[in-house]
Amino acid sequence: MKIRLSVTVAASALLLGLTAPAFAAPATAAAAAAAVQAPQGGVAVPPLGFARRVLPNGLEVYTARDADTSNVTVQVWYKVGSKDDPAGRSGFAHLFEHLMFKATKNLPPETFDRLTEDVGGSNNAFTADDTTAYFETVPANHLERMLFAEAERMGSLVVDEPTFVAERDVVKEEYRQRILANPYGRLFGLFVPETLYQESPYRRPGIGSIEELEASSLDDVLRFHATYYRPDNAYLIVAGNFDQAQLDRWIDQYFTPLKNPTTPLPANNVVEPEPTGPRDVTYHAPNVPLSAVVLGWPTVKYADADRAALTVLDGVLSTGESSRLYRSLVYDQQIAAQIGSNPDFAQQAGNLTALAIMAQGHTAEEGIAALNAEIAKLRDAPVTAAELAEAKNEIVANTLRSRETVDDRAVALGFALINTGDAAAADREIAQIQAVTVADVQRVARKYLTPQRQSTIRYLPADEQNPPSVQKMNVGAPVAVADLAPAGTPAVLLPEAERAALPQPGPEVAPSTPAVADFRLANGLRVLVAPTDGLPLVSARLSFDAGSSDDPSDKAGVAMLTAALLTQGTKTKSAPEIATEIEQLGAAVGAGAGVDFSNVYANAPVNAFPQTVALMADLVKNPTFAAEELERQQAQALDGLRVALSQPGSIASMTVGRVVYGDAPYGAPGSGTVQSVPTITPADVAAFHAARYRPSDATLVFSGDITPAAARALAQQAFGDWRPAGQAPAPTADPAGQPQPPRVIVVNQPGAGQAAVIAAIRGVSRTDADYFPLTVGNTLLGGGFSSRLNQEIRIKRGLSYGAGSSLGARADDGVFTASTQTKNETADEVAELILAEVAKLGAETPTQDDLAPRRATLIGGFGRSLETVDGLGSLVANLALYDLPMSDLAAYAGRIRAVTPEQVQAAFAEHLPINRASLVVVGDASLFLDDLRAKHPNLEVIEASDLNLNTGSLK
Repeated sequence: MKIRLSVTVAASALLLGLTAPAFAAPATAAAAAAAVQAPQGGVAVPPLGFARRVLPNGLEVYTARDADTSNVTVQVWYKVGSKDDPAGRSGFAHLFEHLMFKATKNLPPETFDRLTEDVGGSNNAFTADDTTAYFETVPANHLERMLFAEAERMGSLVVDEPTFVAERDVVKEEYRQRILANPYGRLFGLFVPETLYQESPYRRPGIGSIEELEASSLDDVLRFHATYYRPDNAYLIVAGNFDQAQLDRWIDQYFTPLKNPTTPLPANNVVEPEPTGPRDVTYHAPNVPLSAVVLGWPTVKYADADRAALTVLDGVLSTGESSRLYRSLVYDQQIAAQIGSNPDFAQQAGNLTALAIMAQGHTAEEGIAALNAEIAKLRDAPVTAAELAEAKNEIVANTLRSRETVDDRAVALGFALINTGDAAAADREIAQIQAVTVADVQRVARKYLTPQRQSTIRYLPADEQNPPSVQKMNVGAPVAVADLAPAGTPAVLLPEAERAALPQPGPEVAPSTPAVADFRLANGLRVLVAPTDGLPLVSARLSFDAGSSDDPSDKAGVAMLTAALLTQGTKTKSAPEIATEIEQLGAAVGAGAGVDFSNVYANAPVNAFPQTVALMADLVKNPTFAAEELERQQAQALDGLRVALSQPGSIASMTVGRVVYGDAPYGAPGSGTVQSVPTITPADVAAFHAARYRPSDATLVFSGDITPAAARALAQQAFGDWRPAGQAPAPTADPAGQPQPPRVIVVNQPGAGQAAVIAAIRGVSRTDADYFPLTVGNTLLGGGFSSRLNQEIRIKRGLSYGAGSSLGARADDGVFTASTQTKNETADEVAELILAEVAKLGAETPTQDDLAPRRATLIGGFGRSLETVDGLGSLVANLALYDLPMSDLAAYAGRIRAVTPEQVQAAFAEHLPINRASLVVVGDASLFLDDLRAKHPNLEVIEASDLNLNTGSLK
């Protein structure tokens, strides 16, 4: 996985913590020689295969039929993005994206969710520098309805003042969540782009600022739609199971009547000037647990011929644990907790950045020196042929993985169209990558990554002497509000009797589940095989009945560290050699531990899969758990905990475990604690592995382009000689422990950008008879955009970017949670809204109309999981882990449909009554404590610095 310097991805990666290394550097020559050679005759990436036509109004249409899916995706990519935000209105394109999900003249508000989620589909959108894209995936029989709806919002969007104000409040909460509450949100979302670009509109953040969002008006919105949301400024992409002739007729019917305005599109083609010299800046921010550094250089736009060489350079620099940055900064010097690089190519300009989040006790200056040294090596000497081959293999394999579904392929096409205007550009990318030479990589390093063109950014904790750096405001832009087209007569929602009728769905195209082969090896290893037709990819997942609930009581984190160390050395391979082999194969291999289970996983192109499984077996059977490798993993785990404990959401999640389970095994954080992780020894992880990683307690799942016979042969060859040492330990008794009394906990984090609010109740096991009624009820409560929690908290009140719930079933009693994040001042209000909605499900019987769309949501999500090899493998593995029959795969939809409203209400009343609910709120308590205490006088306040996750008391 790579850090991308967008706030969304960077924040998500950092939120997960740094316990598993994400990146790496080149192995030694001896290691490279010892590693397996990449398979010959590599897997080809099939062409996207879209047909193009242009409507008379200029709308470009691209379609691709796939009869192997039961779904269809409809995507509209508008050629307008955050670079087109008018001056003084940064964040406007993104705000407008939110408004596009409201009403049209024939569709009431929130209809898009009714047309997608409520029939088992999904919808979303994103705003980037150069585009705003909207996409839906629905059962194929709903295709006409989606075409009707997309044409509606292109031609007759309805926005009124209350809707505009409410959605603007939602975007403010998104800003607080992504920028202010995340310790690195300001760095990636604000400071990096404003530092790297001098004149380009790319220097403004896509999410904008609170102040400029407040400055926008309803008239601005209407003018923005009139200017940019027009047929000749969009691409319509349709992929999936459809009849081409019928599709063409529907597109002509709904899109051809749409007209373009007479006003031309505003000019926006800023040429970023060449840097006149290096830049060196330092920023400060609150709640930064580890200092960070970023080096950046302007490079090229997406369509430039040098993009391919820069992409390969990036692969050599930071992709995988054999990459140069990982090997140098994380593995050898151990000065960084996390590294990454990002080649960001856009329509008008591009940049490449290299970053390091420093390990505890190491300075930004050390990071800058180490990054500069690695960049200098790229300029001064050619990369090796082995490094070049690894980078190419990884890029090809990742491209294959990124095109598994019709949605994926449509997205690949959309990005190529936005950035080049040429649909064939996406199909040429692999050939361009394969043509890159060692000389090309050094040439682009020398041309673009020079000291004179470099920006150096330090990101440090704020203190009394260094207050938080502020976002740059009043940044100029090539487009002004005055350049926008007149708003014209605003569209209004027609009276119901006058609205055009929605098209009716066509005949259903039913998804199919594969037959699962089931057998055992002589050593007791269970093998399950779920073959599919599709891309030449195969997934393997080896799961064990052991997880963090099996950690010794005083050593939380043993299961996590055992899994992490599997890729860090075997009897015949060092950690760098393992990393090199994975990357030569173009494989994804890793391991992890959950509460009840641990697993080792692999995904590889079919030609590399036998060697990938052989490597996977070596990792499982022959780990060495070397002391120096444990020390590295402990340091990374501790840095990950420091990052997690700087964020309200992750603090709340870890606190909930102790609140619900106390000192029972389920209560301890699976990631360990700052106190427990350093106490774990090589003997602890070796003992855990010997006792818990046993073939008789394991299940190996193959899914994808593989036959049962081939899977049997691979399993026997790789694992047939595996024999456990000693007797199996007894399962951990009663991991959930005794029920705990409900508590209200406030963790005070002064200066927190938002408050996290979680209501939690001890729940049920996965095998409970009420699992399916609770699953349907949970989806009604907090599963999806149109769930009750999201309706009440986001849509009606604009108090959060999103709210949801999780059933959290486990092998023993699980933990049900309902949660969100909101501004600190409204934490008490949001807490009461959550509790009220949870209580309602146990007190009132929902209607059939309530449940029908929720059932469809679950069934549709299940069907989409079947369309990727990893998704299918995960479904099969989860059934096996809970000793459920494989027939449940085919029976899933029927069991969801059979749930009645009465069963939902009864299950919530019995298992999740509101009088058992605990409440955890993490944020700046000075802004909400008095109001919350008025409602919950027995609440407990714990300072974030005093929070003790080693005990159920939390103190």
